[in-house]
Amino acid sequence: MENQKEDYLSVHYVQRSNWLRAAVLGANDGILSTVSLAIGIAAASATREPVVLATLAGLVAGALSMAAGEYVSVSSQTDVETADIAREKEELEEMPEIELQRLADIYEKRGLKKETAMMVALEMTEHDALAAHMRDELGINELSQANPIQAAFASGASFTVGGILPLIVTLFMPLKNMVYALYGFAILFLALLGALAAKTGGSSIFIAIMRVTFWGTVAMGLTALVGYLFGVNIA
Repeated sequence: MENQKEDYLSVHYVQRSNWLRAAVLGANDGILSTVSLAIGIAAASATREPVVLATLAGLVAGALSMAAGEYVSVSSQTDVETADIAREKEELEEMPEIELQRLADIYEKRGLKKETAMMVALEMTEHDALAAHMRDELGINELSQANPIQAAFASGASFTVGGILPLIVTLFMPLKNMVYALYGFAILFLALLGALAAKTGGSSIFIAIMRVTFWGTVAMGLTALVGYLFGVNIA
């Protein structure tokens, strides 16, 4: 009987959305940024050293920039959430009746009858008024609340992992075919990233792979085009 119940239990992945978004963004940007930079340099270079140095510099700078940018942006979101929560606390103290009615109106709009909505609002207020308003009025809960440190670490670390892969290609692949090798390996890396992200998040693997490979191809193609158009010979 217990096994039958477990079979019917659905698995939800929304609790992974915050760190998964940052990790996928970081790894995707790490692959695309370093590969695009390497392709652009390789398309106009006659030696391997400039390609390797540019890729390494892009990897280090990109990882630090990604981590810092994610920390700042998520911290801004946290500041907004904190300010809204503080404002909600004041409103609950200064005008509890209005806040109670506001909560009841929210439940009524969601489909409850007027009397039921007020009853639910009263019970939720008695249990934890601030938590009820945070969740139902402000849309803030434990799953959606931002974590700047977690997001920054996930983005910076995943960018580094993503950027190391094309760096390895620039170190070992022949310079003559490096542009094509970078493109081929990048598509492979992006496909694996899309599949891993989809598997972790419980979404469609095929759609994820098609999405990342298509936009990756566009980004790398435009970068290579710039390298060829300028035709700068880097010795």
